[in-house]
Amino acid sequence: MAAIKKRIVIPGSERKPLQGATVVGPVEPAERAEVTLRLRPRKGADKIQERTLKMAAKAPKSRKYLSREEFAAKCGADPTDLRQIDDFARAHNLTVGETNLAARTVRLNGTLADLGAAFGTELQVYKAEGQQYRGRTGKLSLPAALEGVVQAVYGLDTRNVAKPHLRKLADAVADNVDFAEPHNAADGSFKTPELARLYNFPTGLDGKGQCIAIIELNDTDSSGKPTGTGYTMSDLNTYFKGVGLATPSVVSVGVDGGANVPGSDSGADGEVALDIEVAGAIAPAAQIAVYFAPNTTAGFIDAINAALHDTVRKPSVISISWGSPEDGNPKQYLDGMAQAFQDAATLGVTICCAAGDNGSADMDQSSWDKKPHCDFPSSIPYALACGGTKLQGSGATITSEVVWNEGTRGGATGGGVSDIYTRPSYQANANVPTVGSKKFQGRGVPDVAGVADPYTGYQVYVEGKAQVYGGTSAVAPLWAGLIALFNQRLAAKKIAAAGFMNPLLYKQPAKAGVTRDITSGNNDIYGSLKGLYKAGTGWDACTGLGSPNGAKLLTALGG
Repeated sequence: MAAIKKRIVIPGSERKPLQGATVVGPVEPAERAEVTLRLRPRKGADKIQERTLKMAAKAPKSRKYLSREEFAAKCGADPTDLRQIDDFARAHNLTVGETNLAARTVRLNGTLADLGAAFGTELQVYKAEGQQYRGRTGKLSLPAALEGVVQAVYGLDTRNVAKPHLRKLADAVADNVDFAEPHNAADGSFKTPELARLYNFPTGLDGKGQCIAIIELNDTDSSGKPTGTGYTMSDLNTYFKGVGLATPSVVSVGVDGGANVPGSDSGADGEVALDIEVAGAIAPAAQIAVYFAPNTTAGFIDAINAALHDTVRKPSVISISWGSPEDGNPKQYLDGMAQAFQDAATLGVTICCAAGDNGSADMDQSSWDKKPHCDFPSSIPYALACGGTKLQGSGATITSEVVWNEGTRGGATGGGVSDIYTRPSYQANANVPTVGSKKFQGRGVPDVAGVADPYTGYQVYVEGKAQVYGGTSAVAPLWAGLIALFNQRLAAKKIAAAGFMNPLLYKQPAKAGVTRDITSGNNDIYGSLKGLYKAGTGWDACTGLGSPNGAKLLTALGG
């Protein structure tokens, strides 16, 4: 009798069903699927990244980032580890698919029966919260020979992991939008170029030579095919003509079977249009690459890695408007996303993340547990977390800007203190509060802000009509477009990109005026947390350091 080979548990791989989930039945054993393995980096990669990240507190002229090719060679996966994965796949009747040394990922394909056996788990079909998904419970395991080599396995579980952070103004109001009207409009909305003037974005720049990556997540059917989320060029052409700009170069990139599939989910389509139109109106000469992937742990991480390690388009900034409460996510997912964000910082790529639209609760009222929550992935310390404001102004003059909080109907900016990620050194003097019984010293969210209130929202064009949207979904691409302008100027001066901006931002003295401090309001959306997070002088857990003064921030970066 053959000896049973020893197996080890993959740390952080434990998974629980969604709350209220019921088992529909077993999966079809012969059905095929693909999973993503995340491998350890090369020896010495941690020291290289540490040295690179220490530069983030310095002006870009004093920084030197690794190229994507250098990163792959020094911080990517070790080819000897890949040979072990080949052996593992062969022993379990699995096929090795796409391998990305830089992202340290390998795709394995096989039947659900073989995949379940390979990773020591039983796969079942679950139904919960209006979705049916393939899932598992408990931990994953591997042969002991792979201990430390494989850090995570994504894709066995196909539940949705994120929602778009946008709020739509009532159709009755939005339908009256006229692109030719001067604004602040009668409905309170703005054209994005108007916001650029109000926020003093630098003039004479258009993003030429830069690429803005936008991450979008597809709904999928039971077989994993994308069924929703996308844009149409006719909508984009109409929008940009309406604001007096040429339509930017927009390309859709499919990841893990993701695709540009507009039409079946108006909410998600609105998200995509909002992201492209806001970023494109700020940096119309930049290329915009939209990376579509399934709304799963594997899809979300793979999309970010695809953008980050794209050696053709080479994005210098990534915009993410999707998220969910950080609590309840498996540790290997949290760690994997954080590792990708750290890689971005090492490469000099800025990642802008929406901070959420359900205030300090970060959950719909129907499912809220009466506790504050932080939104993920904006809570990752390497993210530029983007909160929201309510804005009034005209021309180049802001007359009022306060924390966005319109209650249950109109939403409120996310913000709070992470329960997962420890407080980064750049927030040591930011007076981030300590909350909860464990007195955990967590990372404060957001870092910066911009207009997000749908009642003072953004004019967009989607599904053949003019509409108005708000949400922190709009703030991430607003900042991404601004950073593309920064990078254009910095590149012209042969200076490194803005990259991981947080340490430098938090070092700026108040008199520098690189951000507009928001000192009025709170983000207690349901009024049940006794105004836990309030705006005040300096950083706060509603709008961070404040909204941008683009020209002054560019000066601080050395541009």
